[in-house]
Amino acid sequence: MKVINTENGIVRMEKPTGVGLGNFDGLHIGHMALVNTLISEAKLNGLESIIYTFTRHPENIMRKKLCTPLITTFDKKIELLSETPLGCLYFDQFTDEFSRLDPRSFVKEILVNRLRIKLAVVGFNYRFGYKGQGDIDYLKKLGEEFGFRVVVIPPIKADNTIVSSTSIRHCLEKGIMDKVFKMLGRHFSISGEVVCGRQIGRTIGFPTANILPDEYLMLPSRGVYASKTLLEGRFYPSVTNVGYNPTFEALLRPTVETYILDFDKDIYHKEIEVFFIDKLRDEMKFSSKEELIDQMKDDTLKVRKYYDMEK
Repeated sequence: MKVINTENGIVRMEKPTGVGLGNFDGLHIGHMALVNTLISEAKLNGLESIIYTFTRHPENIMRKKLCTPLITTFDKKIELLSETPLGCLYFDQFTDEFSRLDPRSFVKEILVNRLRIKLAVVGFNYRFGYKGQGDIDYLKKLGEEFGFRVVVIPPIKADNTIVSSTSIRHCLEKGIMDKVFKMLGRHFSISGEVVCGRQIGRTIGFPTANILPDEYLMLPSRGVYASKTLLEGRFYPSVTNVGYNPTFEALLRPTVETYILDFDKDIYHKEIEVFFIDKLRDEMKFSSKEELIDQMKDDTLKVRKYYDMEK
């Protein structure tokens, strides 16, 4: 899969294309239905398949101070889509100037002139152009004018809920990880380099691997989770805390602290990915170190039972 980022300059496609349009935050099962349809239709029609999206969420430009947290980072999108037969992932820059493009100008300047579009694949609620003025009916009308076909993907449901990035964020805020799994089609995860924390966990017998998530990334609700941690190609059962560590001196920003069961290697500065399986409890403030240790033992026992471990 070819990856294009227009931060390095505008790229015009050499061959006619089929283009999947949207923000694709989360790359949930609805997005993947779109991606798979795009790949299939493009192959049948001799077109290069392209996902066209943005390096930054458009709402973070349009709404200025109201930042929309991301479900999937830039790198995770690349990783997930590289596992498909997609031809190209095309990242564009959503700027103030770009946001003022009217719907027809967007189609003509970007889709037709730059991407050489012959097929557009969109979700059922896709909108485009200045303030989202363009809808699917208008896109089909422009398709007739400029010579491209439009395929619309109907709503995809999980547990009778229409799958969307908004609904996934809502479930993450509530810590409903089983529903997040159903909508994403995979466990929600956070990646990062293991950094040196305050090493409090080490002093109480539960050394943790601490990562500082991307500041724009959505975090699950504060609390303790059964998790699995990917390190150097291997998964390890783990217990993960998301929060501010209120028992000791509270932190200014939330951290992700993971206790990997039966593991004692030095992994500072190594990359790990933490997958959130199930929420065990909310974040708590304990009156003593001993009370925290007892709770950690209980959390660990629950995770051992979850993974059916013998120890």
